[in-house]
Amino acid sequence: MSQEERGAALKGKIGALLGILLMALSLRAAVVSVPPLLQRMQENLVFTEFSTGLLAMLAPIAFAVFGLLTPRLIRGWGLERTLVLAVVLAVVGQVIRPWVGEVWLFLALSVVTLAGYGMGNVVLPPLVKKYFPKHIGLVTSGYVTMLAVGTWIAPQFSVPLANLTSWQLSIGSWALLSGIVLLPWAIQLLADRKIDRPDHLPTAPGTAPAVRINPWRSKVAWGLAIYLAGNSAQTYVYFTWLPPYLVDQGVSEASAGSMLALFAILGLPVSLLVPLWVPKLRHPLIAVGIFTLCWIGGHLGVYFSPTQNTALWVALAGLGQGTFAIALLMMNLRSRTTYGSGVLSGFAQGLGYAGAAIVPMLFGVVRQATNSWAVAFSMLGLCIVVMLLGAIMINPPRTIEDDAPGGEALGGRERIG
Repeated sequence: MSQEERGAALKGKIGALLGILLMALSLRAAVVSVPPLLQRMQENLVFTEFSTGLLAMLAPIAFAVFGLLTPRLIRGWGLERTLVLAVVLAVVGQVIRPWVGEVWLFLALSVVTLAGYGMGNVVLPPLVKKYFPKHIGLVTSGYVTMLAVGTWIAPQFSVPLANLTSWQLSIGSWALLSGIVLLPWAIQLLADRKIDRPDHLPTAPGTAPAVRINPWRSKVAWGLAIYLAGNSAQTYVYFTWLPPYLVDQGVSEASAGSMLALFAILGLPVSLLVPLWVPKLRHPLIAVGIFTLCWIGGHLGVYFSPTQNTALWVALAGLGQGTFAIALLMMNLRSRTTYGSGVLSGFAQGLGYAGAAIVPMLFGVVRQATNSWAVAFSMLGLCIVVMLLGAIMINPPRTIEDDAPGGEALGGRERIG
């Protein structure tokens, strides 16, 4: 490789890294920037309890649907083009939705926005694998950290931005963050006009990959989907129900909001730690077990002692979010190719978020039907069991390619994780 080619390759990697990190930073802004402003939005859009609940469910549902659809787009368009489409959808939805006059239009455009981010969720792991195959842990640590920062920064600054301008500009302004993502990927597409094909799979122009992966028949894919469903359900329950529960137990609204912020921000340190630590473990189940104990301690403390040592219990649950960082990492540790990573990412996130979307709704239904928090909190115990079942399934060093016909012959049974 000539010096000029090495320079071009380096620029490509730098552009890809910027694109991955910026996309991760923007992925949750559209989801978490709206709830702090819902009361203020009532001046223009009248949200009922039903439409508010529907808004809360849109993110996991959209992530589920488009998680399952995105691998097909990746096969036809390539990773970079699919990501550009995702960003365009996210930007268009965010720019238009604050200015509509009907709740149903706001919800419809929210679906457009979340469709883009759902596609982005799926595309990021295979992009990491494609551009940084020798630094998966390090780059994953960076993008999961940016994901945590974005989850914190949007709700933190939504209200101040609205105070300075309006709620419309506050919500719409996050489209700028998404739009910036287009810059490095546009440069990348101009630099490389070749069609993105699954790496490590011998293909001739216009032909299908040598090995087709059917995730519905893969133990690895089902295990990761089950694991992600159990994990994400707990997180969505906390985001939806932690403040109302604490207020019901006598905690002030301001303190309850602070506890939710504490829960969210503690995803940051574990996001830095997990991708650097877990790949060195022979059995990732060890790390899952440690973070599961944090979840259990948090759940028990929040339920039995909601007004005493509240920050300690919420902090324990917040550290439990390390299980989510493990899920994102395993999308690459349990695949050998960019193609396999994309299929595993789409399937696991599609089914995982579908399962996670149901639990917060059932949590509220059970709470209202029984007039008790006890039965509702017991659902978190079931989520723990489901998550551990999935973790056991993905613990052995087997890849999704191994579950495909002839997959074990493709690249051998290399040790991963």
